[in-house]
Amino acid sequence: MHTRHKRRACIRELLSLVLIALPCGAHALRTDEDFNFGWRFSLGDHAQAVEPDFDDSSWQTVALPHDWAIGGPFDPKADGSQGKLPWRGVGWYRKAFTLPAENKGDRVYLDFDGVMAFPQVYVNGRLAGQWDYGYMSFRVDATDFIKFGRKNVVVVRADTTRHDSRWYPGAGIYRKVTLTVCDPVHVAHWGTCVTTPSVSDESAAVRVKTVVVNDSPRVLREDGGPDPPRKIEVETTLEDPQGNVVVAQTGEVSVLGGCRRELEQTLEVPRPLRWDVATPRLYTARSVLRCEGRDRDRATTSFGIRTFKFTADDGFHLNGRRVQLKGVNLHHDHGPLGAAFFPAAMERQLRIMQDMGANAIRTSHNAPAPELLKLCDELGLLVFNELFDKWDATADLLDSGEFEAFMTRQSQAFVHRDRNHPCVVVWSIGNEMDSTVTSAQGIRQIAFMAGLFRQLDPTRPVTLADWRPEEVCRGQALASLDVTSWNYGRSYALSRERFPDKPIIYSESASALSTRGFYRLPHPASKIDYEYPERYVDSYDLNSASGPRDIPDWDFRRMETDRYVAGEFVWTGFDYLGEPTPFPREAHSSYFGIVDLAGIPKDRDYLYRSHWAPEKTTLHILPHWNWPNRVGQAVPVFLYTNGDSAELFLNGRSLGRRSKQRHAGPPGNPAGSKPATAGGAAPARYYDVIDRYRLRWEDVVYQPGELKAVAYRDGRRIGEATRKTAGPPAAIRLTPARTELRADGNDLCYITVEMVDADGTVCPLAMDEIAYAVEGPATLAGVGNGDPLGLDSFADHTHPLFYGKAVAILRSRPGETGTVTLKTSAKGIGCAVHTMRSRPARGATTGGT
Repeated sequence: MHTRHKRRACIRELLSLVLIALPCGAHALRTDEDFNFGWRFSLGDHAQAVEPDFDDSSWQTVALPHDWAIGGPFDPKADGSQGKLPWRGVGWYRKAFTLPAENKGDRVYLDFDGVMAFPQVYVNGRLAGQWDYGYMSFRVDATDFIKFGRKNVVVVRADTTRHDSRWYPGAGIYRKVTLTVCDPVHVAHWGTCVTTPSVSDESAAVRVKTVVVNDSPRVLREDGGPDPPRKIEVETTLEDPQGNVVVAQTGEVSVLGGCRRELEQTLEVPRPLRWDVATPRLYTARSVLRCEGRDRDRATTSFGIRTFKFTADDGFHLNGRRVQLKGVNLHHDHGPLGAAFFPAAMERQLRIMQDMGANAIRTSHNAPAPELLKLCDELGLLVFNELFDKWDATADLLDSGEFEAFMTRQSQAFVHRDRNHPCVVVWSIGNEMDSTVTSAQGIRQIAFMAGLFRQLDPTRPVTLADWRPEEVCRGQALASLDVTSWNYGRSYALSRERFPDKPIIYSESASALSTRGFYRLPHPASKIDYEYPERYVDSYDLNSASGPRDIPDWDFRRMETDRYVAGEFVWTGFDYLGEPTPFPREAHSSYFGIVDLAGIPKDRDYLYRSHWAPEKTTLHILPHWNWPNRVGQAVPVFLYTNGDSAELFLNGRSLGRRSKQRHAGPPGNPAGSKPATAGGAAPARYYDVIDRYRLRWEDVVYQPGELKAVAYRDGRRIGEATRKTAGPPAAIRLTPARTELRADGNDLCYITVEMVDADGTVCPLAMDEIAYAVEGPATLAGVGNGDPLGLDSFADHTHPLFYGKAVAILRSRPGETGTVTLKTSAKGIGCAVHTMRSRPARGATTGGT
């Protein structure tokens, strides 16, 4: 390591120590300290690493969140189902810190948002806690192991060798860690529960349950009896979305040392401002605990006031009206960042989905990072909150004999953590569990889980997702569920017939396949015709996975027809690492995404936008217009628009006006996936439905120049779009999504990198190698280009473009401000430079994601 880099690493480690050593005092209120910097990491099983005096000076210095496998290298010979990355292994993390002597008597907790997998946490050489599900948050009580006023060492061992996965799971401490120091009298972890049992336009009853903990040691009196319980005053204040106090109430609870008790308070909010998808208004509950004349703890909880229900005949209702769920499934990885969770990366994904018209997210198939729900609360996105995938395969349940204990432990943590988020409207206990849903034991287990969730939270329905209606509907698996959820191919139809009183969610729809920027002619002969030598999938959006999976248009049609269904969740919003159908041997990431692995929208994004967000003007022409080998031959042109008709021009000459065919695509399932005609035209029977949602000119004779589409809606011109033939590559264009970075060490800036010609037109076939260098208070967190076959490390400082584009991700340094410079270069092209500022964390402005 260079001396300059060593100095920066030392500064970050010292900064971490200083932050943690800030005194909270024996009588101060709680502090929640960032515990994410100054860690040491090493792969391999180091048995002696738990010892406080172990020499870790040769270990790598890392900042959390950290995914040890995402930097690769990719294994080209490995199966792609788990991303071809080296995630299996054992990793060790160590961090030294101090707490002032005056904190003695306080409670000390380490809160982990997620560690993959089976983490064991040691403090000063002793096992302080452990957890057994890599996707779930957990707390470790470190109080009895802390040496106040002296150096402490926390050690975390993560073991992914026992974890199983159907996709890339990541490895290590991939979510944030918080050090919490508080008084023995405090609000329990996830100890506030806010519900709204009655809501009207005039008022809302807000019920606040607060679990009060008294961890003061029990002291026996001289007569042998225990000290009397402490009387603890609980003041609860509700604030409206503008921060104005609406109502306050004070109650009292008596708690013995070493015990906890719950206090319930009901407060009336006049003329409540409702949380909704268009107006995500959030209230705040502030709790103050007082004992023996002084404040002991404070806790803050955001919540929303809204009503919702799933109906059997009219879908989903929010605040008294029907709302069609236009949702996407999102896996937990963030492409070039791997499983490492950054709020800025998650916000970027959610905003891209929301701009497309999505109003709902399914956390497929695991407990998400808590910040995802916070962001959905703030953005107005509804959440299908899923805890597990397959119980017998990917849930970290290693001993089936421990089913009830394991499931109770995980479910309690999951519900207690997430129950106050207004975005969450349904709990999911599992996905596609195969034999579990048909066996007698499995049906009993489903009933146990559904009952457990209703006990933990009676305000939300419980579901699980499956895709085999014939098998499932024959048994009793659905009897204990409040809502049934079905994956693919209108599989919900049999459930509707046999259980007409059960609400239905279309939990996985479409499963279309495509590769951004890749087009192959002639059109595929069927939806599963994608055996191209390039091992990419054509981006005309005419392919899907095999079986009951379809192109998007068929599920648009189903949702228009089957209004009893609450809505759909598309598989998937973004490409993700692993599950590279249809090329599991060659590829490392999926083809399912509406957006590619780097976060660059595919053509399909605009198809969904044109249908899901008809109020937004959308005109998107495909394909690109660089076809030097097809001069004089037909190149089909598609237009995705919210208009109902459009006229297409090539070099100023009209190629005719097309209108969407509202009669196209009968309701229900397609007649078949084989064409009635072959050749260059899209097959007739299966693909007829696309004329209901897309406009197409199949026989455009290619000439270089400019395509222009002018779109109309109800006879009125709504806009135009162009697609030009690009000239030779002339420059690199850098487009940042942020105007500044926050110097907190966790902020990100995504910068789109494009090769353009002399006129600024993107060169759609460019695959140039780009070199990256960062100067100033930021690091290059990763580079991605969306290529599912590419084996270039995401951590390299050189990375090729993929069909003209890539994305570079900058990460701020903690506490370091100043000018950040990204320099890029390509052979024969020259350099492009972008500068931005990293400002103190409290003063930064974003201007986008």
